[in-house]
Amino acid sequence: MASERILKEKQAVIDEIKEHVNQAVSIVLFDYRGLTDAKSKELRRKLRDNGADYKIYKNTLMSRAFSDLNIDINESLNGPSAFAYGDDQVAAIKVLTDFQKEHSALNLKVGIVDGEVADKAKLTEYATIPSREGLLTMLAGGMIGIARDLSICLDLYAKQKEEN
Repeated sequence: MASERILKEKQAVIDEIKEHVNQAVSIVLFDYRGLTDAKSKELRRKLRDNGADYKIYKNTLMSRAFSDLNIDINESLNGPSAFAYGDDQVAAIKVLTDFQKEHSALNLKVGIVDGEVADKAKLTEYATIPSREGLLTMLAGGMIGIARDLSICLDLYAKQKEEN
């Protein structure tokens, strides 16, 4: 039987995982086998540049943490798994998907976005969503178009009133 000290250390790791899950908006589990140390550091840098990070935990500890949180992803915890988490719904997913295109060793398993479990297909769909800045730019462009059209209409109306 494990000593009490070891059990406390394991419980501390489980609590850390649960804290990350509760604080993060999106979580992605991925297989990192085949990534060199340099590639792992590059991935971590890209994730941090986008407000995300990843850690590697034992699958048994992740399984316990997710079970405690009533999240069923145990079938995805086969083989080595890394745990990416972030404050943006799609930032970590986009970074991992882009990194996967360049490095076939990385393999996405499952994700949790806004509390909902997302399989590989759903993660791929999320990766196609523009970034927050891109969406805000689209919104601003649409609003500018409406204001421009309104000003043209008002100008034409004023010119029509002048002629009458």
